[in-house]
Amino acid sequence: MQRITVTLDDDLVEELDRFQREKGYQNRSETLRDLARAGLNQRRANEARGACMAALVYVYDHETRALAKRLAHAQHHHHDLSVATLHVHLDHDSCLEVAVLRGSSGEVRHFAEHVIAERGVRHGQLMIIPVDVASETHAHGEEQPHSHSHAHVREGG
Repeated sequence: MQRITVTLDDDLVEELDRFQREKGYQNRSETLRDLARAGLNQRRANEARGACMAALVYVYDHETRALAKRLAHAQHHHHDLSVATLHVHLDHDSCLEVAVLRGSSGEVRHFAEHVIAERGVRHGQLMIIPVDVASETHAHGEEQPHSHSHAHVREGG
């Protein structure tokens, strides 16, 4: 293990200490190690190539002219990526959507960037989970063996 020195703004230290207390970390080093590990794992996932599963979470103003129609059109246009969508009405103007996506990392990122960039989308974040897709033959219960694909999560470092 190596010891390093880090200089942080007072406001950031206050926020870090508050986070440490809320999450029950024993010390700042433990807190910073976990935050760095999480950030690096997310970076690796975001830079991953190949197949992925993903969750695109965004909030939008449904009163923005034709936005709901444009978002629905985008999902239909990329139906090959879409697994499921959850739609929640937050208030009179705002909707939260969670789109579960499956496909190549590049296509998923491109789709997510398009959705998040739409005028009227207020918040958006993409969580990518790299997977290896494999065709497997086996039986479920008393069924005859059959072949279908499984998405196996790739381990982060």
